[in-house]
Amino acid sequence: MISKDVFNFLKQLEKNNNRDWFNENKLTFKALESDIKVFYNSINEKLNVHDKTDKVKVFRIYRDVRFSKNKLPYKTHFSGSFHRVKPNLRGGYYFHIQPNNESFVATGFWDPSKEDLLRIRKEFEIDDDEIRTIIENKTFKSVWEDLQGDALKTAPKGFDKEHKAIDLIRRKQFIFTKKFTDKEVQSKDILEQIDKAFKDIRPYFDYMSDVLNTNLNGESLI
Repeated sequence: MISKDVFNFLKQLEKNNNRDWFNENKLTFKALESDIKVFYNSINEKLNVHDKTDKVKVFRIYRDVRFSKNKLPYKTHFSGSFHRVKPNLRGGYYFHIQPNNESFVATGFWDPSKEDLLRIRKEFEIDDDEIRTIIENKTFKSVWEDLQGDALKTAPKGFDKEHKAIDLIRRKQFIFTKKFTDKEVQSKDILEQIDKAFKDIRPYFDYMSDVLNTNLNGESLI
């Protein structure tokens, strides 16, 4: 479980986002951070029952303010990611803990390489029926809703702006998210809820992994 203390600390940090307050409360932070890491490792253990992921990465709470207009030193959330084992498995999982009902899980492709992005777009150009069948499935949408992510305003170079799949081809990211309330995150079954959502993304991941591991003739690249 994720305790109420986690949310209380993050709320206080949001009001006192400065080094003096943080240093005064660093022992509390370290204790909570330790519990959070245990929870993220529990998610990873669940994932590896039905998938294969690398070691979990829990992100630091310290913000990199060097190139940011926002100079607040600390994030007001906890977060961590889980990457599937390449080259066979593609895609990644993410869990974000933030008060005021801002917690969520996310899955998909945040920053595909130039080569992967072109391969995905070419697949959609040839045939977008299979991907639409997956992401428009009622059961799938009841969990993950609509495809999200940044997109170009027009067609990428070399693609027809009138193509019937241009809504997919224009995308630069291919992400799904699912929100959780504070109450849900603190519930006894939150670990199971997260794991179920991650299981439900598999048809999408299986399809994208197959696309990225084959050429346009369907021949394996690995």
